[in-house]
Amino acid sequence: MKASAKAHTNIALIKYWGKRDESLILPMNNSLSLTLDGFYTTTTVDFRESLTEDSFYLNDQPVSGVEYERVTSFLDLIRKYAGKPNLFAEVHSTNYVPTAAGFASSASGFAALATAAAKSLGLKVSDEELSILTRQGSGSACRSIYGGFVEWEKGDRSDGSDSYAIQVAPANHWDIRVAAVVLSSSAKKVLSREGMKRTVDTSAYYSSWVESIPDDLSNIKEGIKNRDFAKVGEIAEANCLRMHATTLAANPPFTYWRDTTLAVMQTVQELRENGVSAYFTIDAGPNVKVLYLPENEETIQSTLREIPGVDDVIASRAGQGVSYI
Repeated sequence: MKASAKAHTNIALIKYWGKRDESLILPMNNSLSLTLDGFYTTTTVDFRESLTEDSFYLNDQPVSGVEYERVTSFLDLIRKYAGKPNLFAEVHSTNYVPTAAGFASSASGFAALATAAAKSLGLKVSDEELSILTRQGSGSACRSIYGGFVEWEKGDRSDGSDSYAIQVAPANHWDIRVAAVVLSSSAKKVLSREGMKRTVDTSAYYSSWVESIPDDLSNIKEGIKNRDFAKVGEIAEANCLRMHATTLAANPPFTYWRDTTLAVMQTVQELRENGVSAYFTIDAGPNVKVLYLPENEETIQSTLREIPGVDDVIASRAGQGVSYI
């Protein structure tokens, strides 16, 4: 049976940085994100008896190598769950996630893949079960099952059965916006997975980072509940800075920031000093995401575009969870 699904990417306000189990993708700490409407993936999965192997097409182009292996390994997981280990699929995905924007398309990609594959195989799974399955393809993807504000619970069990995402507040709870500030593109020297492992294994600051998360989560969820933008922004920005501090204390040390990254951060701080409420967050890359409220959109957009080295500014609102199409 053929099935199609759509999933949006998300931006972490409380970061996921470090795994306690690499194979099951179990995190060292809880994280919290906002699903975004402007960046998404659509995927169609068609399991057929006539197929002798999986095929994967991304943006209408056949995919092989590491990307293909990652998808087919994930389909193995879904097949095992459904009790159909020898049934293969044709997969077509389209990413509406500009790579240069610094949003990992794996979040929306694996959320859409898991949702479409499960329906194609006739699986009746809850959102919790779907989140657990999705997590094993890409950790942050488990948060894209839901819309709005979403927390990924790290869990404690060794089998990962209690590590899944839950919705904290729906997309319509609050009109908070995110501007992706796209810098001049260049490949990062340290990939996210490598950087995460190096930080966990060697950073002198890492244990303090993990210990800071419960307070950050408690406080930011209170801020979300009360729509307290200053509180949410301050916590998200501080959490981001602490995460990146762990990379500077790794051995050997590294950073994802560039000169323009710092220029954007300083501009956001200057906006606040001038009475325009805005806060930044940065994942494992140089591009900055700026949080703001709708009344400041024009000022935010025009100010960010004027920074030398900024190629584009892409705005997004709170997005919905996975859906069938």
